Amino acid sequence: MRIKYLYKDGKKKALTMSYDDCSTDDRRLVEIFNKYHIKGTFHLISGQMDQSYRVSIDEIPTLYAGHEVSCHSLTHPFFDQIPKQELLYEMLEDKKKLEAACGYPVRGMSYPNGIITDDVLTCLKACGFVYARTAKSSENFKLPTDFMQWTGTCHHSHDIIGKIEQFKTAYYALPLFYIWGHSFELPRNTPNNSWEMMEEFCDKFTSTFEDTVWYATNIEIYDYVTALRRLELSADRTMVLNNSAIPVWLEVDGQPVEIKPGLTKLN
Repeated sequence: MRIKYLYKDGKKKALTMSYDDCSTDDRRLVEIFNKYHIKGTFHLISGQMDQSYRVSIDEIPTLYAGHEVSCHSLTHPFFDQIPKQELLYEMLEDKKKLEAACGYPVRGMSYPNGIITDDVLTCLKACGFVYARTAKSSENFKLPTDFMQWTGTCHHSHDIIGKIEQFKTAYYALPLFYIWGHSFELPRNTPNNSWEMMEEFCDKFTSTFEDTVWYATNIEIYDYVTALRRLELSADRTMVLNNSAIPVWLEVDGQPVEIKPGLTKLN
């Protein structure tokens, strides 16, 4: 018997989009994502959402419906230039404001200015965050081993249209195409920073893969992969225990099998 991991509904690949800073350009970006049924995670700076170039906090429930609201700190400071108590305040206040606006626990964030220290990691875990995205690019489609230092595939300016062909032949277990950026970069009208580029990518990606790819938010991927990694197989591999609250999927001898919460017999 051969057993492999699969994504939700038996899909073998996944795409996620991750955007920072709550620029008013998020409005147009969300429209594009919705048109192509692509899901995004939006990391918001709640302490600056009263400014004219930011999305307003009152827009959160409707604008980001169907997507994920995530933290990006209260005021976007340099984390290595503030006391630990201030860091704690920045993250808890951002979390509280966003949760009050979106109506669900906010469990993810992206690092403002890309700064990560041991104190930052300790603080984030104490605040209840389960993942945090860096400002680096891996240039591959591998899942992270540590979700608290989650490095995406690439910024959207890194020829994401050209990477579609690479993604088609990605041989990693559970390939994930993770694109990140800022929506305010898209009106720059350069080849890899334009609305036309983003529309072309979404159109080409969805027409290439159609419904064979799982389109997910960051937190959906975290929850699903964490549930997969917690599966417990019997010694003879005929039974599997899913201790999570969500169903997951395995490929068993080439066939997709849904593993519901609880005990599942594989033969």
